[in-house]
Amino acid sequence: MSRRDVRATRFARRATLATAAAVALVAGCTVTRREEEPRGTQEAESVKEQREEPRKEIITPEGVTRLPVFSSAVRSGDFIFLSGAIGARPGEMHVVEGGVKAETRQTFENIKTVLAAAGATLDDVVKCTVFLADIADYAAMNEAYLEFFPENPPARSAMAGSGLALGAKVEIECIAAAPEED
Repeated sequence: MSRRDVRATRFARRATLATAAAVALVAGCTVTRREEEPRGTQEAESVKEQREEPRKEIITPEGVTRLPVFSSAVRSGDFIFLSGAIGARPGEMHVVEGGVKAETRQTFENIKTVLAAAGATLDDVVKCTVFLADIADYAAMNEAYLEFFPENPPARSAMAGSGLALGAKVEIECIAAAPEED
């Protein structure tokens, strides 16, 4: 790589960082410079050993079998990331009967169980992503959704997709703010 290319690359990195910092400040965030981590294998291992907390904590509600391909939830830093949940009662391999409203209600009961295992509640949820097997069920899902978030709902995305697990009509994944630990 020529000197000119190296300078252009450095400039592009600085411009990207400056843009990200400006966006964060406009959004009301504070920006602090992070010390660069060592790049060598031995140095990187030393840094990992010095960390006081693990980067992630697996959350598994009592009575829920942990599947080998994903966890119910993971706490990392100040957030809890929940895997997609469907409207199946714990321990059952089929969704509840009654259509998308009933499935949405059971899905949120399942989400509440996972959040409780992490010491959180629906009030801590900051983002939901809703997957519908049929976008025509959007209004019905919204009716049940509003029962769980009657005021100050979290940010949300919703989309239609096919092939949800167990033939579900709705799947919802959430991100929650982790409660402060005592």
